[in-house]
Amino acid sequence: MNYFAAVLPLIIGAVLDSIFGDPYSLPHPVRLVGRLISKLESFVRRHMGGHLRAGGVLLALIVLIVSAAVPLGILILCYCVNIWLGAAAEGVMCYYLMAARCLRDESMKVYRAAAKGDTEGARKAVSMIVGRDTAVLDSKGIIKAAVETVAENTSDGVTAPIMYMSLGGAVLGAFYKAANTMDSMIGYKNEKYADIGRFAAKLDDVLNFIPSRLTALAMIVCAPMAGLDGRRAYRIWKRDRRKHASPNSAQTESACAGALGVQLAGDAYYFGELHKKEFIGDPVRDIENEDIPRANRLMYASSALIFVLAAAVRAILVGGML
Repeated sequence: MNYFAAVLPLIIGAVLDSIFGDPYSLPHPVRLVGRLISKLESFVRRHMGGHLRAGGVLLALIVLIVSAAVPLGILILCYCVNIWLGAAAEGVMCYYLMAARCLRDESMKVYRAAAKGDTEGARKAVSMIVGRDTAVLDSKGIIKAAVETVAENTSDGVTAPIMYMSLGGAVLGAFYKAANTMDSMIGYKNEKYADIGRFAAKLDDVLNFIPSRLTALAMIVCAPMAGLDGRRAYRIWKRDRRKHASPNSAQTESACAGALGVQLAGDAYYFGELHKKEFIGDPVRDIENEDIPRANRLMYASSALIFVLAAAVRAILVGGML
């Protein structure tokens, strides 16, 4: 039984992510998936314009199959040569699927600009990591948007991939990441994407249902380790975890809002259209720029707990097979 070889890809991925983050200068598999989604969207709109829901299902199936088949083929070849070569190759794949360092780096760009009083610089930085319209945001709105995206993407971008990789390695992780990327690109509920993105949005909701809830619980447990309020995190999570159109987004946002003692969410503009949203959390105090690094500390603490648990699951499931 080789338990170390079973968890080695996760360890390699986490170490590489913590050191290098998102390699902007190199081709990134997720960006390649994004290009595939864009090309398939154009194809579906041209050739299946009267059947966009069916076209959206076809689009999603092609993206999911390609995204899982490519790493599967590579890993079969590598593991056939040598178990350690396979583990190393899978570790690199896991690295590309993790996003903790990228999430921290991008949110801290907002923090640094806001700390210098550069509201426009902070606005530009936050526009790169949120889907809402940022032109209408004031300085506190910009900070709140950054905190919200750290809270939500702790699950979507960090812990959920780890959980899926613990169950099915880099192949299942790539499958999840493809679904999540489709949701971020075409999963909107506006007129343009309501039909073509319906399947992708529903699939993402299903895939994130359990990870978002486990991540929220991890945030509550880890809040004291991050210097935050775990009891209030639990109370606000229990009260506000369903205050979102998405079945998952408010899970981690409510835990984070409670841990910080701030109020998140509320009305927001998307593609020029106002979306009415309930507030999440209590305004124990006004949100401030320091809440961005605080949210990042909570993200790292909770993802570390999830990582340890996921590694244990991986060792149990796969260690006896190697």
